[in-house]
Amino acid sequence: MTLAISAFLRKTLLVDAFVSGAAAALMITGAGLLGPFLNLPTALLFWSGLALVPFVALLFMLARREAAPRLLLVDIVLVNALWVVASFAIMAVGLVTPNILGVLFIGAQALAVALFAILQFAGLRAAPKPA
Repeated sequence: MTLAISAFLRKTLLVDAFVSGAAAALMITGAGLLGPFLNLPTALLFWSGLALVPFVALLFMLARREAAPRLLLVDIVLVNALWVVASFAIMAVGLVTPNILGVLFIGAQALAVALFAILQFAGLRAAPKPA
C-alpha cells in the first residue's frame, strides 16, 4: 500500500535527515577526538556514523517523493525506535562505560531520535488511507 507523504511527514523526514547527517559527519570525522573525550570506543562512533549514511540518503530520497510504500515509512519509524533502544541498552548492559559527557551524548542523540520516531509515527497515522 502506498501512502501520500504529507507536508508534515516530509518535514519530519527532512529534519531527521539533516540531524542524522550532521551526527554522521560528526561521528565519522570526529571519532578520534570524541572517543577519548566521551570515554566511548572510537570504532563505535566511527561505524555508527558510517551506518547512518545510507539511512540519511533514504530519508532524503523519501522526503522528495509524493508517495511511498507504507511499509517503508513504518520501517523508518522502527529503525529510529531500535536506535533509541540500542543506545540505552549498550549502556545498561555495560557494553560501553562512557563518562558523564558520553552518557549525555548518547542520551541526547537517543532522545532526539525518539522524537523523530514519534513525529514520523504521528505523520503516518494522519496520512489519508487509500480507497
